[in-house]
Amino acid sequence: MKLINTYIHPDVADLKDPKTFERKAARAVVLKDQEILLIYTKYYDDYTLPGGGIDENESVEKGLIRELHEETGAEGIKILEPIGIYEEYRPYYKGYDQMHMLSYIYLCDIKALGQAKPEAYEIQNGSVPVWVNIDTAIKHNEDIIKNSPDSMGQSVVRELELFKLIKQKYDKKHF
Repeated sequence: MKLINTYIHPDVADLKDPKTFERKAARAVVLKDQEILLIYTKYYDDYTLPGGGIDENESVEKGLIRELHEETGAEGIKILEPIGIYEEYRPYYKGYDQMHMLSYIYLCDIKALGQAKPEAYEIQNGSVPVWVNIDTAIKHNEDIIKNSPDSMGQSVVRELELFKLIKQKYDKKHF
């Protein structure tokens, strides 16, 4: 899978820091008509792709299907094609100086949305699945970066870049 981009948070000082937590994640792009399935998080007031961390000894694809189902209630999930890998370095993660994360992005199809099964922190943050026009999501996350840089979540930069890539890649078919 090709590398989409490497983002280094401004607070990361040394990419070779031995106290780096390594994390793999999988994220789904699900398109329907003129909309994309996203997670809106009230706490951060932002949009993100559904997905999350891959469990130990779990394949990227199984992790993607599990996360998409948990976060959105998606049923009949089919992975259509890989889009790419988004690499990022973030500061300060659970006792580590930084986190190195690889997000594997896939285009998926679903049959329907059922009942989501969010984790406790997702419920606390007010995370809900929503169908949104991609331009609305891009504009919204751009405004968050511009107007609320001190309170925004660390994933907003990644998500905005991915939304723009998705719009460019699938514009003629979906948007």
